[in-house]
Amino acid sequence: MDILEFFQGMGFMQMINNFTTGGWQQLVMLFVSFFLLFLAIHKKYEPLLLLPIAFGMLLTNLPGANMFHSELWAAFLDETSPAYHSYGAILKGAGLLDVLYIGVKTGVYPCLIFIGVGAMTDFGPLIANPKSLLLGAAAQIGIFVTFLCAYWMGFTPEQAGSIGIIGGADGPTSIFLTSKLAPELLGPIAIAAYSYMALVPVIQPPIMRALTTKKERAIKMGQLRPVSRTEKIVFPIIITAIVALILPDAAPLIGCLMLGNLMKECGVVDRLSKTAQNELMNIVVIFLGLSVGATATGSSFLNWETLKILSMGIVAFGLGSAGGVLLAKFMNLFLKEKINPLIGSAGVSAVPMAARVSQTVGQEENPSNFLLMHAMGPNVAGVIGSAVAAGVLLTMLG
Repeated sequence: MDILEFFQGMGFMQMINNFTTGGWQQLVMLFVSFFLLFLAIHKKYEPLLLLPIAFGMLLTNLPGANMFHSELWAAFLDETSPAYHSYGAILKGAGLLDVLYIGVKTGVYPCLIFIGVGAMTDFGPLIANPKSLLLGAAAQIGIFVTFLCAYWMGFTPEQAGSIGIIGGADGPTSIFLTSKLAPELLGPIAIAAYSYMALVPVIQPPIMRALTTKKERAIKMGQLRPVSRTEKIVFPIIITAIVALILPDAAPLIGCLMLGNLMKECGVVDRLSKTAQNELMNIVVIFLGLSVGATATGSSFLNWETLKILSMGIVAFGLGSAGGVLLAKFMNLFLKEKINPLIGSAGVSAVPMAARVSQTVGQEENPSNFLLMHAMGPNVAGVIGSAVAAGVLLTMLG
């Protein structure tokens, strides 16, 4: 895919190119969704129903996101259609795990988990210090470097992209992308992604210490400014629209992440927010774990390819951690108020563990140093960054 094709695939361009044949309708519906969100949040008009309906309206009218096809299930359930004979009939003889795996294959489970993640995430530190977004973006370098290395080692471009996404330290994103590009590698990649997320306190500190001086690790940062409720409400709506219009393939993950966050911050759908954080997350994690575990058969897991994936996964994660630290050091060359480079390592999206590691290593050098809230900025930016990186890979390789 060349640069021109990439730009033509943007939601902005699709809306402009198709403006007279339906693009204007999408634009109108986007504004209608914004108005309904205003009514649900500000006026509190039936928010438990109106907010998810309005956000669903936002998602389905984002050009290029391709999240809803009205004709799909009609054909799928019609015994006279080719779609029924290709897929629908198979379900009649499917086992339990076959049916549950549909949620992995279609990307439903990772997206539902992202709703819960969003409902538990506070984007306040990122909003208060927008520079954190750069640190979260820098931490994604491990994804793309590992993608190139895996391709050089003989993996297909689709497999290389799925291996590279391990560097984002985001299990749901890794599963989402791999299920689309290289489902045959789903078991090893899911296990690698979740394993390295759990090993953050072991993997990151040596990298952080090797790339920073004692003086840099002891840098104290000032208190973050207060973030208004309005800023927290507007943020998820704006981020969803901007990211999806630039990179439609990232819309499912970003949209679900921001929907969960909007439910948390708007304050009018507490029941939905608590359900997303607890019951929904727990149920989906059970289904996801069963489905992914079912893919880890002996023939697909016990081979040299799996060892290569595990090895490159830790390289990807290490490079991501290093990328954030090195960018923070580079930024300090130009900033009057210095950034503690340790918070850059939190740019991987292992929330909140990576931020806690930054806090722990920082207090080793200066017990009065409190970096946790500063590190949460790059940390939550990393969640957005890994979803965007997955969207880029899916656009290029899908």
